[in-house]
Amino acid sequence: MVEELLTAAAAVGTASVVYVAAAVRVVKQYERGVVFRLGRLLDGVRPPGLTMVVPFVDRMHKVNLQIVTMPVPAQEGITRDNVTVRVDAVVYFKVVDPPSALIKVEDYKFAVSQMAQTSLRSIIGKSDLDDLLSNREKLNQGLELMIDSPAVGWGVQVDRVEIKDVSLPETMKRSMARQAEADRERRARIINADAELQASKKLAEAAHQMADAPSALQLRLLQTVMAVAAEKNSTLVLPIPVELLRFLERGQEQDGKHPPPPALDT
Repeated sequence: MVEELLTAAAAVGTASVVYVAAAVRVVKQYERGVVFRLGRLLDGVRPPGLTMVVPFVDRMHKVNLQIVTMPVPAQEGITRDNVTVRVDAVVYFKVVDPPSALIKVEDYKFAVSQMAQTSLRSIIGKSDLDDLLSNREKLNQGLELMIDSPAVGWGVQVDRVEIKDVSLPETMKRSMARQAEADRERRARIINADAELQASKKLAEAAHQMADAPSALQLRLLQTVMAVAAEKNSTLVLPIPVELLRFLERGQEQDGKHPPPPALDT
């Protein structure tokens, strides 16, 4: 009799251990548990920690609440200004409503991926090439809004969308390089022309000053001679301006010691 009781107690204990082992579930901190009982969704989600379900009756699905980083494959399209480009992006999203993520969509990750690819192609067709290259922040916001609108009904929230790279055809790259080179050459010519204009104004002012004081022209000529002589050249070419001869002619006329030289042809 005692042996039978011990055997029955051991059987009950074994059954209890098996039941508890089948009923115990562990939910991690970054997960939430969604329980279906005979195919019907139970209210609420199971928090992190140790939880119990009814074996063979309940079925629990664990949903990850961490932010998912999903690369969007490169999409090829034609921009609004008829340029063929390839654009890839990355989407950051997370689940905010675990029951909806399981019930309202078959595979929320695949759905978000397909929506991101479709939205990226749409953004390419609505944008100019200059916007894709220089105004990415605005395009990122528009792309995020296009993906987030349907994803909200799936229990998914899109945190951020980033356009990673824009690939251009080689012919377009060469054309852009030539355009940039021509623009730099244009700016260089404008700078040179502006420098010539400023130099001509300064030279005109100097000419007026020398006209008022003819001796300044002679001093300037002597400075030029000193600058050239400092190079220790064997040959020295010295231009004599006509104004200097006229200055000497006027000096001789004022002295009255010598008859004036014949007039010089200008």
